[in-house]
Amino acid sequence: MGLLVMILGLALFLGVHGLTTQRGLRARLIAAWGEAAYKIGYALVSLLGLVLIVWGFAWYRATGWIDVWTPPMAFKHITVALMLPAVILVVASYIRGRIYVTLKHPMLAGVKLWAAAHLLANGDLGSMILFGAFLAWAVFDRISLKRRADAGAPPIPVGGIGNDLIAVAVGVVVYLALAFVFHPVVIGVPVVGV
Repeated sequence: MGLLVMILGLALFLGVHGLTTQRGLRARLIAAWGEAAYKIGYALVSLLGLVLIVWGFAWYRATGWIDVWTPPMAFKHITVALMLPAVILVVASYIRGRIYVTLKHPMLAGVKLWAAAHLLANGDLGSMILFGAFLAWAVFDRISLKRRADAGAPPIPVGGIGNDLIAVAVGVVVYLALAFVFHPVVIGVPVVGV
């Protein structure tokens, strides 16, 4: 049952994020509801989806774990290593510098790297669905960006190499917090070597 709850959460969370790629539909919804109501609705559906993903995955892990394959321990170490650049890329999408200019969409690159890395380290069905869905969404969104006239991103000023250094420093701090606090406490799974 936990998998179904998680899948419903993924449908809501990724569905509303997929709405962003449908510029015409998005514009019609904003025109009909107003920008504030659209943003509030978007945020509420995203939050509900995220809650269902977390709750459903926790329920699945506690009651219905389904192993598909057993990843080698080396894959877990690779995942730990890949997470640092994934986090830095996500941070670089907000602290914009040369990384942002070079990649154009570091958030999506970070999500793809995060999802692919977790697919390497987890061989159970729930993880494959969860991380596979996020990977598919990020690939779809990146492809859709090539076809859209506007980037859809907020107007954040782009700086130089200084912003990259700040993004890397903040990324390292966030990575360490995720690895040593969030992952073991909230997810309940210690990071390899912790």
